[in-house]
Amino acid sequence: MNARQEVILKLISLQKIHNQKELQNALKKSGFPVAQTTISRDIRTLGLIKKADETNQYCYQKTEKNLNQQELFTSNILNIDYAGNILVMKCNTGTAQAVCTRIDSMNLPDIVGTLAGDDTIFVLVRTQEQAQNLAEELIKNFKTGDKNSC
Repeated sequence: MNARQEVILKLISLQKIHNQKELQNALKKSGFPVAQTTISRDIRTLGLIKKADETNQYCYQKTEKNLNQQELFTSNILNIDYAGNILVMKCNTGTAQAVCTRIDSMNLPDIVGTLAGDDTIFVLVRTQEQAQNLAEELIKNFKTGDKNSC
């Protein structure tokens, strides 16, 4: 972990930071002027998620250190489906990047690439058959509660 990432963890523990722009401004005030792409990468690296506070506003928080892959998936993936050769995973708000990082770390051979937003992950595979198989495997292994029949 580098100095900037340590500052990010300190900032989110001391104040409510709702989005990347707020984090970018707070980092700049702390002597770390960085681009939005760097912030996105740090969020993924640190495993930050957004959780609702007492006023139901979403703020960045560190995930529990003992949260394993199974728990991360089962507690955050709401739905898995596919269209053509693209798998679409709907997640709890603010958790898609953490889930996507875990998917990437699995180094599954059928996956060409992934893209995560705030609550949605796109997984690109080469064929529709691979998308269907991967969707079925993820649903089976992680018991996401998905109602899709794939």
